[in-house]
Amino acid sequence: MKLLKLAALTAPLILLSGCSDDAASVSLGLFTTKDIKVVSQQDPLISGVTCHISHIEANLDFADPSDMSIACRQTGPITAEQLQQIDRSKSGEVVFKSSKSILFKSLKVRRIYDAPTRTLLYLSYSTKESSGSHHHALSTVPLYNTDAWQWAQSQE
Repeated sequence: MKLLKLAALTAPLILLSGCSDDAASVSLGLFTTKDIKVVSQQDPLISGVTCHISHIEANLDFADPSDMSIACRQTGPITAEQLQQIDRSKSGEVVFKSSKSILFKSLKVRRIYDAPTRTLLYLSYSTKESSGSHHHALSTVPLYNTDAWQWAQSQE
């Protein structure tokens, strides 16, 4: 029975290893099955923004820890047309999502546009409370010196 559970847990890891977009993988030590994974994700609508999201991956566990970190930077042009396509409401929109357990816990990244400062906010967060907290992290990408800045300024 234990062998069957182990096979069920490791099969998805083996299948996903060929299509991984991991930018880095760091072992936390010889006597642990936990690794720090750094994933590189390009914003699907703002192609000039790339986010690097680090999180703990606990191999052979039913749930990964909720801790994460995010850093987003401008890596290409950000145009007015791209900015016009995004959800500019106060709650923004989910742009990345990754399952962190078999019990509906996931890591999400939400893009929020801060109009007064003309800045894109990228908020990463866990959908389940862990140790009394919904773990989250924030990164910002200012639109200054982009085509989108000029358009945003004209919208005031």
